[in-house]
Amino acid sequence: MRGLVHHVVLTVRDPARSFSLYDAVLTDLGYRLKRQNDQGFGWELETPSGSHSIDLARASADGSKRLHDRYSPGLHHLAWKVESRDEVDRMYQRLLSVSATILDTPADYPQYNDGRGYYAVFFADADGLKLECVYTPRLSG
Repeated sequence: MRGLVHHVVLTVRDPARSFSLYDAVLTDLGYRLKRQNDQGFGWELETPSGSHSIDLARASADGSKRLHDRYSPGLHHLAWKVESRDEVDRMYQRLLSVSATILDTPADYPQYNDGRGYYAVFFADADGLKLECVYTPRLSG
């Protein structure tokens, strides 16, 4: 389908350190680990519209050695859509099982999606990149 994201590459200081979080989240969402080497890891999701991938790549420099600032130029956060509130809750449990940094536990966020339903959990990877798993109900009509 035209306009879908084909792939995303996230650079991290230590792909091996970040692996358990991303592998837990991505495999839970249906991605499969397809690539691994000393530079990083790559997962793919096969859909009727084709293959979509997310890769972790070793950063070539660690910058100022502080955590990612999502308000600086670059990525603010990355969110994955799921099909139910229960899936958000299951993801939260999965995140706890890998000792993920939870930024905000599952909750309703009426300030998002024009108040038409937004239920999400927010978490961060080892480099401070903000990640999200979100459910928004399908709107009729």
